[in-house]
Amino acid sequence: MPLWVFVLIVLFAGVTFASHFLFPSVRWFFRKRAERVIARVNERLQRPIEPFKLARRYDMIQRLIYDPEVTQAIVDHARSEGIPENVAFEKATHYAREIVPSFSATAYFSVGIRLARWLSTALYRIKLGALSRDELDDMDPDAALVFVMNHRSNMDYVLVTYLAANAGALSYAVGEWARVWPLSSMIRAMGAYFIRRRSRGELYRRILARYVQMATRGGVTQAIFPEGGLSLNGKLAAPRLGLLNYIVEDFDPEKRDVIFVPVALNYDRVLEDTFLIAADQNGNRRFRPPVWDLVNGIMGHLWARLLRRFEDFGTASVRFGRPLKLSDFEVEEGTDLTKAIGEELMQRIKNVMPVLGVPLVCHALLEDGAISSSTLETLVQARLEALSESGLSNLQVDAAEIVRDALQHLYGRELAREIDGLIETMPDGRNILQYYANSIAHFLPANPEPSIKDAAAAR
Repeated sequence: MPLWVFVLIVLFAGVTFASHFLFPSVRWFFRKRAERVIARVNERLQRPIEPFKLARRYDMIQRLIYDPEVTQAIVDHARSEGIPENVAFEKATHYAREIVPSFSATAYFSVGIRLARWLSTALYRIKLGALSRDELDDMDPDAALVFVMNHRSNMDYVLVTYLAANAGALSYAVGEWARVWPLSSMIRAMGAYFIRRRSRGELYRRILARYVQMATRGGVTQAIFPEGGLSLNGKLAAPRLGLLNYIVEDFDPEKRDVIFVPVALNYDRVLEDTFLIAADQNGNRRFRPPVWDLVNGIMGHLWARLLRRFEDFGTASVRFGRPLKLSDFEVEEGTDLTKAIGEELMQRIKNVMPVLGVPLVCHALLEDGAISSSTLETLVQARLEALSESGLSNLQVDAAEIVRDALQHLYGRELAREIDGLIETMPDGRNILQYYANSIAHFLPANPEPSIKDAAAAR
């Protein structure tokens, strides 16, 4: 027998052994290990991981592309484009593979949660407005929870993942920015699904809609950003209703209710603030920070940590609004239900927006020109009292401490300076100060009451 024939026989025998005996055993080992991890995790979660989320990615893709509505969309797409149905089917399969995540409980709870906790606490002082366990327990355990959040920073994903760790495994709608290797694989393993926000194709939208609807009917705990992108000016934007509409149009209270939980996030320092403000001024949302600027920023941050000159970026705060139960929400006849829900959720987010020191001081500094530290403290104190009377302030410290801490951050970024006992804003920094002031401006009057200015002058 020739040697090459013998080698081929051995190779074929090895492949056959591996495919019939070795690989199934290995898969069985890892599957049993994953099941034990999930069982342990579910014991401490307020909302156990749903079976839908644990389905194999391949099975989920097949279920999605063979859904009757998706099948009809494939046929319609083939007719409208004048292409064979098998070509349209391949395109639909590509879209489904792009959207469907590959959730891993091990990656989410062993790696993702720990990484999110470390990164959040390493960069910020975390302040959490509690969504108590009693409130979660009082919610219908069979209802699908959808956390609806304002979008301030890409840190939002990290922060909420960490803070909601005990509530359950969140499934995020993630934009195209994250579709880069190896970040995309990690994000999919965390249960996130990718969306093309600027897609105008009916086939893609139908596939995305069916996935969101399947996940909702499967009871998956989701997190969405109705603004559709990061705030470029610090204000809340009008909601984009795409994902909300997918959920609302498929709603059937007899099968599963849906509870929307408003979540408001605010920061003393948004890492991307200068890029966002520049995009707002240029009128172009599609921006990519220069790679060299990112490298310089990261290296500078690491160097400051090595020299122990870095403390934190201030406070990052999360507050939860009053939940909205879809089955209880009523509108007048003729009113667009999705639009009404979107506006109501954005208002509930706005009502619980965290009031932090830097935005508060920025709002006061923009009022006048150069002012003394004592005058600034008086202006901040007046704002705190006005907020407190309305039950809106979540700050538990006095004005002097707020001003001292905020000015330390502003001086460090060269956004303000003190000359001859007067604090003045830097010309290049006013846009940034306005960006932070905008996050809480809806709580405060455009111009302070005369009594506030009189009190400041008296000091």
